[in-house]
Amino acid sequence: MRKFIYQLHLILGGLVAIPVLAWSLSGFLYALPNMVEGGSVEKIDASRVKIAPADAMSRANELADKQLPTTALTLLMKDGRPQYQSIGGLGADSIFVDAETGEARMSAPPSLKTRFFREAHFYYFTGSWQVTFLFLFSGLAALSALTGIYLNIVHWSRKVIRKPVRNDS
Repeated sequence: MRKFIYQLHLILGGLVAIPVLAWSLSGFLYALPNMVEGGSVEKIDASRVKIAPADAMSRANELADKQLPTTALTLLMKDGRPQYQSIGGLGADSIFVDAETGEARMSAPPSLKTRFFREAHFYYFTGSWQVTFLFLFSGLAALSALTGIYLNIVHWSRKVIRKPVRNDS
């Protein structure tokens, strides 16, 4: 039984390691904006912000021609201008609203490099199977961890049981 669990643990570890490695590497590179997006992080010039967040969301809705389920509205400096980025309801796309003029525009298509990291990090390549894929690999990772815990318990319990008791008297 122990040999079977050991082999199962190795197989599960191999299966789980590939998507976890892709996820962690893409997440690490996503944290470095110059590596993926080709942009830089700039300090926001608050004196240039003329449009309120609620107005920015309204302008994003107008551009999309529907009420968007906005999940995030971020104020950032992009190309030297304060911009709101409205995210939600458009898949991987977003809408940028100029915080000075209120002009709304769809985000430009991502570069091949950015698309690769989004696909790897958020598992977009799985399409409608994204949630199923994440649950499947989460389950496999949990099973791999449980088999590892079992093997450790068996290993260390055998070492403790076999340890001779010293009698110093």
